[in-house]
Amino acid sequence: MTRYAYLGPEGTFTQQALLSWVGAAEHEQVPLGSVDAALEALRSGDVDAAVVPIENSVEGGVSATLDALASGDPLVVVGEVLVPITFVACGRPGASLTSARAIGTHSHAWAQVRGWAGRTAPQAIYVPTLSTASAAKDLAEHPDDLGYEVAVCAPIAAEHFGLEVLAHDIGDMTNAVTRFVIVSRPDWLPAPTGRDKTTVVLYQRSDRAGGLLELLEQFAVRGINMTRLESRPTKESMGSYCFSIDLEGHVQDERVGAALMSLHRVCADVRFLGSYPAAADTPISVDPITSDAAFVAARQWLDRLRRLGG
Repeated sequence: MTRYAYLGPEGTFTQQALLSWVGAAEHEQVPLGSVDAALEALRSGDVDAAVVPIENSVEGGVSATLDALASGDPLVVVGEVLVPITFVACGRPGASLTSARAIGTHSHAWAQVRGWAGRTAPQAIYVPTLSTASAAKDLAEHPDDLGYEVAVCAPIAAEHFGLEVLAHDIGDMTNAVTRFVIVSRPDWLPAPTGRDKTTVVLYQRSDRAGGLLELLEQFAVRGINMTRLESRPTKESMGSYCFSIDLEGHVQDERVGAALMSLHRVCADVRFLGSYPAAADTPISVDPITSDAAFVAARQWLDRLRRLGG
């Protein structure tokens, strides 16, 4: 039975992503209190895989996940799940939005409901929590120890912890989506599907004019489209950054392999975080001049020239 760690407690959107990934397959769920805890459980061998959020359509990349994957023992992404995000405001019986002094939820959730909160409960301050579900769980179990009377969470969390829903569908963005990744130890990679993504973290040798352009050119000249590019501090010194990138294609694709080889040459370090099927079913469009066949033909041509000099 496969053991999955996920950002808990029960009732998080991450748990929804996990259930979407495993379907009817037999598995064990291990809710943990943070992204770091879930990934460390994977690194230590306590679980077989972990499900964590990596990107939100409103707030962008999830910094805790990006930083945890960019450091520590290597891990790889083996899949992704997209989850539409719908929030409710909930409280214990008798709670009221008009009299609430504070609202508790995760920072990414707050970014998606603060417009609603400003209109509905302008007197309430924001209290950050480890997750949306933990906001609901703590409110249900330890109401006297908290600084908030209302929690923002997934509908499943309000129901699971027996809280009263005060307002439904409160997100400022009607089409908000969060992307979750399934992470494994680097023992295997999914086979290419023709609709894959590859995730890498690039570290520059030095901070200089044109440095980022030099890295990005490796993708551009090979017809590789990037779907996400974010800079993250390396935490070594002020102004020191690495670049977390998602790109279309699989490491076994000729164009992707060639780009990674060039990046390995020019970068101080390239952390490969996996090649895996994209959640979308749309095949990647590849220009004929950057197809596998084109790369193979070019390599064969060069081999013939080199044999002449042998």
